[in-house]
Amino acid sequence: MQIIGEKINGTRKQVKQAIADRDVDFIQRLARRQAEAGSTWLDVNAGTPPDREPDDLVWLVETVQAVADVPLCLDSANPQALAAALKVVNQTPMINSISGEPQRLENVLPFVVEHGCSVIALAMDDKGIPESSEARLAVARRVLEATRAAGVPDARVYVDALTLTLSTDVQSAMLFCDTVRAVRAEYPDVHFVSGLSNISFGLPARSYINRAFLTLALAAGLDCAILDPLDRELKATLLAAELVLGRDRYCLTYTRAYRAGAFDKP
Repeated sequence: MQIIGEKINGTRKQVKQAIADRDVDFIQRLARRQAEAGSTWLDVNAGTPPDREPDDLVWLVETVQAVADVPLCLDSANPQALAAALKVVNQTPMINSISGEPQRLENVLPFVVEHGCSVIALAMDDKGIPESSEARLAVARRVLEATRAAGVPDARVYVDALTLTLSTDVQSAMLFCDTVRAVRAEYPDVHFVSGLSNISFGLPARSYINRAFLTLALAAGLDCAILDPLDRELKATLLAAELVLGRDRYCLTYTRAYRAGAFDKP
C-alpha cells in the first residue's frame, strides 16, 4: 500500500497560517514526521489564490525537501504553480490531478508527459462527479484514452474513483468500490487512490468510519491513499487488512511493525 501524507495542505488552518508566515519550522516538522511514518509521497498543497500559489508552492517544495528525502505529490490544478514547482523538485513527483475536464487535461497532462510523473486522475468531468459507477467508468475511459495517446503508461495513472461524504450520500463508499472494480477489470495496470477522510466529513467519530472504509476499499483494489500517516490506529488497520487480504507474505510486514512498536498493543 502506497501512502500520500496529507498534512501539508493549505486548506488546514494551521498550515494556511504557516504558509502566510513562512513558518519553516512548522512545515518541516510535519514533513519529517510524515516521512518517518513511512509516507511514499508527501502531498504539498498551498491552497492559496492563483496569483500567489506559484510562489507559495515553490516555498513549500523547497522547505519540505530540505528535511525529507521523499518524493512529493504536487497538489494543484494551476498550470503556473505546477510549472514553477517542477523547476525546483529534486525527485520526480506525482501530480494531483487531471480529470475528464478538457481544460484540465490540456493544461496539466503536458507536465505529466514532459517530466515522466505519475498522476492522479479524477473520475469526474466538466459536468461534475457522476452518480453511478458506470458513468465514472466512462470518464475514466476518456481520461485513460488521453493518457495513453500522450504516451503515459497505465501504471503511472492513479484513478481516484471519488468519495462523497456519507452524510450526503450513504451509498458513497459502495459506489467508490464498485467503480474501482469496474475500472480495474478493464485496466489491470492502473493504480487506485482515495482521499480517505472525505468519506467521513461532517460525521462524529470519523476515525472509525475511515478505518472501515479503508478495509473495504483495499478489498476492492485500492492500493494508494491520501491519509494521515501519523494516525497509529489507521496504520494498524491498514497492516491488519493487508494481512487478512493475503497481501503480506508470511505475515512479515505486520509482525515486524508490531515488534517495532508501530501500533499500540491491545
